[in-house]
Amino acid sequence: MDVTATVWTLLPPIIAIALALITKEVYSSLMIGILSGALLYTGFHPLKAVETTFTIMGSKLGDNINICIFLVLLGILVSLITKSGASRAYGEWAVKTIRSRRGASFATSFLGMFIFVDDYFNCLTVGTVMRPVTDKYSISRAKLAYIIDATAAPVCIIAPISSWAAAVGSSLPESSTLDGFSLFLKTIPLNLYALLTLAFLIWLMAADFDFGPMKKYELAHKDDDLSLIEETHVVAGSGKVYDLILPISVLIVLCIAGMLYTGGILEGANCDSSTALVLGSFFTLLFTFVLYIPRKVLSFGQFCEAFTEGFKAMVPAILILTLAWTLSGVCREEYLNIGGFVSSVVKAESTIGMFMPAVFFLIALGLAFATGTSWGTFSILIPIAIAVFGDAPSTMLIMTVAACLSGAVCGDHISPISDTTILASAGAQCNHIDHVSTQMPYALMIAAISFVGFLVGGVTGNDILALGVGVVLLVLTVAVITARQKKKA
Repeated sequence: MDVTATVWTLLPPIIAIALALITKEVYSSLMIGILSGALLYTGFHPLKAVETTFTIMGSKLGDNINICIFLVLLGILVSLITKSGASRAYGEWAVKTIRSRRGASFATSFLGMFIFVDDYFNCLTVGTVMRPVTDKYSISRAKLAYIIDATAAPVCIIAPISSWAAAVGSSLPESSTLDGFSLFLKTIPLNLYALLTLAFLIWLMAADFDFGPMKKYELAHKDDDLSLIEETHVVAGSGKVYDLILPISVLIVLCIAGMLYTGGILEGANCDSSTALVLGSFFTLLFTFVLYIPRKVLSFGQFCEAFTEGFKAMVPAILILTLAWTLSGVCREEYLNIGGFVSSVVKAESTIGMFMPAVFFLIALGLAFATGTSWGTFSILIPIAIAVFGDAPSTMLIMTVAACLSGAVCGDHISPISDTTILASAGAQCNHIDHVSTQMPYALMIAAISFVGFLVGGVTGNDILALGVGVVLLVLTVAVITARQKKKA
């Protein structure tokens, strides 16, 4: 039976999504989805299905090897900065410099926004560094955990130079002629959940205001049950504040320079973003070596230890990407051709397309919440979005991809099994359930506003209107909440 470009082509991603929702295990769910697609393609021949699976996987890894190399190099850099003691130095500086509660909150968020290259690095570094400062000004551990979480994934997903940007750019089907990095850049102004979360956080800090469970927790300022949290121990060298700032700044500058070098962005040509990220991160490691070793911030042995530690830290991310790439590969035109089927359905029912951004937002939110992973979520959904709207950077495609990213980050934010949620709790030394329960009302409020924004944007086909509606609703919501709180007071 030839199942190419028929309704059966939807089965592999549906199986992967359903199993992820049921089992909460993204790795096995993706693998079973891949094998089911290979079985469909080979007419249920087990040996050929396995052979097809690993043929696709090998091809995908070969095509995206630069992304894997970048993730490993980034992991090494993160390990080096952590081991150097630069984070500790920043914390000591902050304790001496900050003079107010608002200042402590803004310093915490600034550090979170500055460390945008990777969310894992963000969560553990910001929490470890700023805990003494926020404790000094009676900011509860739950509020600290929220600030950390709100400046981790939401910042990484709108930062052009980050592990998240590389993951999004590599999620496009191999047959696509779109440039993944260019598509990612175009989604940044439409990533409603990330942008509105950051705006909402700034308002919370500036007004020194909270509501719901967070307000009760702040007022009580109860001690966290630290027995449930394992303290994060960092082997610290003699690093200074600039040993944190300089490597990250150099990484940003060199990655941008790499993009100019590989594609001539200033002339409007497409750059090779994956090669640029590899070049930028490699030369940043050389810079870090020259910065640390002669000054004996780290010994040569400690510097070398960071290589294996950084690689180990990135193994889960690389595994998720590899499986997601393979799943999208088995669904591509050369195999099951899911794009051909979905495109034919959408073209036949043109009214369906206008609701796609809102629908994809909800699907991404639910999937990320159940699995605890953003990367696995948008790696599954972005190829489907491209299959729906075609291989051209249309407004609806960009809005739908932005909705996938927004929903994935939101689901990751409110999921109690999310890596970043767990790391934010650990970094803040906050009871994990306290962090989840106090953060969820804030996240769901922004999610509801984002959903309406994507719904309006999809129906009207106007991306500017989607962002405008989101901003207006956020302002109105904040005004109503503030008025109610004042009335109660």
